[in-house]
Amino acid sequence: MSPGTLNDSRTPEFLLLGLWAPPSLRPLLWVSLLLAYLATVLGNGALVGLIALDRRLHRPMYRLLTHLALLDTAYVSTTLPQALAHMAMHHARLSLARCGAQLYVGISLGSCEAILLAAMALDRCLAVCRPLHYATLVTTPRCAALAGASWTLGFVLSVPNAVAALRLPFCPGRPEVDHFFCELPAVLRTACADTTANYRLVYGLGVPILLVPLALILASYAWILAAVCKLPSAGSRRKALSTCSSHLAVVGLFYGTVSAMYLRPQASSTLPAKHHKLVAVFYLVVTPVLNPLIYSLRNREVHMAAHHALARLRGIRIV
Repeated sequence: MSPGTLNDSRTPEFLLLGLWAPPSLRPLLWVSLLLAYLATVLGNGALVGLIALDRRLHRPMYRLLTHLALLDTAYVSTTLPQALAHMAMHHARLSLARCGAQLYVGISLGSCEAILLAAMALDRCLAVCRPLHYATLVTTPRCAALAGASWTLGFVLSVPNAVAALRLPFCPGRPEVDHFFCELPAVLRTACADTTANYRLVYGLGVPILLVPLALILASYAWILAAVCKLPSAGSRRKALSTCSSHLAVVGLFYGTVSAMYLRPQASSTLPAKHHKLVAVFYLVVTPVLNPLIYSLRNREVHMAAHHALARLRGIRIV
């Protein structure tokens, strides 16, 4: 009997243990996660709306930022609503098919974001280092091609990890996944088999998915730094660096958490489950909430677009 047949016949569903909290704090945890989800959807939705409505933001940097906002919203929406429902109903069971779908979509969206961040770094590099040729180098079709490649590569490169994980033999009965969603490392820890090959696959695919984009990001910013150092005035240097600071902050948040889980997957498997859940909460809940704030708080163009949008709304109400 093949591993796939074993999974279908003997593992009808997984039991998600979820986030632990004392009974007195569970309502507060539920409300906090709900508010974080709403803040992510509304914040990223508002950013996408501003970019779509204001023609001054119809530029490559903001078009790529739209894709980042959509990725964050999709990533959170594949996990948090289910976790909130499980906490409310005290029913945390998922079929193999649903768990597999969530696992695949989750790692695919994370992979898309890693590649998209590299595309955004390349865009900033060309804007700072080749300002006179930027408009001809980064055209709308090329920007769309970069975004499309990010989505395509993310979903294609995630197929082997998802297929290999779901073909593992799981223990009979109802395997317990010590997590609040079906994340790849948590599912691998549930298998009743040697997962060394799976962890090697995770690490091997982590090179094109995480390390190659990170190398491109670092190379882009090394080139930016070299170009900025040649600028004549301190004001021009600050202006050039300010256009990159938001992207650097997002890159730091993303790689600071995801690398702990996926660049050393087998080493991280020996850590307590609460550590994995804490890291997951950070990159699944905290980072998507912060990303639209990081890109909007110090961005004058976004501020102006927001003011114009509010002015139009007031005008509609007056009429």
